Amino acid sequence: MKFGPIPVSRASGTILAHSVKVGDRKLRKGVRLTPEHIAQMDRAGLTNVTVARMEPGDCHEDEAARTLATALAPDPSLANLRLTEAFTGRVNLVAESPGVAVLSTDALHRFNQVNAMITVATVPQYQQMNAGGMVATIKIISYAVPKADVIYAANLAHGAIRVAKPVLHTAGLVVTDIPGGPPNEKGIAAIRGRVEELGMELSDVRIVPHQTQAISNAILDTHGDLVMILTASATSDENDVAPEAVRAAGGTVDRFGMPVDPGNLLFLGSLHGRAVIGLPGCARSPALNGADWVLSRVACGIETTGNDIAAMGVGGLLKEIPTRPQPRAAKSK
Repeated sequence: MKFGPIPVSRASGTILAHSVKVGDRKLRKGVRLTPEHIAQMDRAGLTNVTVARMEPGDCHEDEAARTLATALAPDPSLANLRLTEAFTGRVNLVAESPGVAVLSTDALHRFNQVNAMITVATVPQYQQMNAGGMVATIKIISYAVPKADVIYAANLAHGAIRVAKPVLHTAGLVVTDIPGGPPNEKGIAAIRGRVEELGMELSDVRIVPHQTQAISNAILDTHGDLVMILTASATSDENDVAPEAVRAAGGTVDRFGMPVDPGNLLFLGSLHGRAVIGLPGCARSPALNGADWVLSRVACGIETTGNDIAAMGVGGLLKEIPTRPQPRAAKSK
């Protein structure tokens, strides 16, 4: 592609690089100039205009963006994505329904190294998505790029973006109660909202005393494709009441504690093939916390191990909770 000023008389068929005013109208940048446009600029007294001229082997920005978006999501319905129409060298990939973004990050890194004018920007890996949320945007920065580069980038990242839908449909919740403990209604409502955002149903809620045997019995009796536990007193140790209840019921605890703040006091286990998530106290609030990251991945069938939780620390510093002490904001003594 050639870029620069040329006489208006030679500009027909080129791409206008900068918007220009012709009488009471404006010709916007990116428009392919026609003989009518040339006549309008002549009447406006323009003699030179800055344009982009495509050369043999070039691919127009819209065609390039469309080709690359189709390569990144070759079967949009299978990838749970919708592709927008190409406009000004941009195509967006939009989630069709709730789920979690799954990205082939190495392939996308290679894609962005082919040509600086060929770009894809995405949400973070495993970002929870709602229907209509933008997962990625493909943008061609220049008005045209070499077609060979478009084909090369498309081959490098074929099928690299999708949204995993929830594979679980129901969830059960065990809530423990202690005298003078926090009210349960608010916490249950916040967790119900999280579950429903994933297109699932909170199908069973049980309130029991904050005792190992009571929790253990409730876990066994609670219906749902996964079980969550919200304790009235925060889980403080891997042998605390709630983790011990999972073991007493015949289950295992894979990980207690996560390097995400808020959300440190989460634990993850399993019982008879069902995931069991011990929720941190901050899950009583609808604000984003580490439990959201674990719940969304488990619900969408993405393997989530203790090592996966350990890896959440980079990027795991979330918003402060206004109702608790702010140790990071405290003045040094």
